[in-house]
Amino acid sequence: MDLTCGWGGQQVGAGEEERDGAPMSFGRRAGLPDVESKTPIVLVVTGRVTRAAVPGLCAELEALLHDPEGAARDPDAGVDCDVGGVVQADLALVEAIARLGLIARRAGGRQLRLRNVPPGLQHLLDLVGLADVVDLGERG
Repeated sequence: MDLTCGWGGQQVGAGEEERDGAPMSFGRRAGLPDVESKTPIVLVVTGRVTRAAVPGLCAELEALLHDPEGAARDPDAGVDCDVGGVVQADLALVEAIARLGLIARRAGGRQLRLRNVPPGLQHLLDLVGLADVVDLGERG
């Protein structure tokens, strides 16, 4: 199993400048209400997920969501999990998604959003009733 993860980074605060010296400007744009203003926290899962790998995935998401002191990092950012690279949709993967969703909820009521969901995983999530618990936004 390969695991790649990342955090969207820091936003420049009001009054700060970009590297080229141009002032930053903020503001909500009209339209596109479903587009987040903050870069989401992203966990990318590829390969085959085994039951033995689930605790490691959970620890990785915890590390992305909290700093070393336990404070929430960027509490307004969404939590995305890209599962497009998994090679087998099975109950171990479903267990991992359920546990990752629980971790996201415990971190300030966030909902785990899945990206690039393979059809087989979509069917399994429907079968076990998790399709209503996680956001199945982008399908593979």
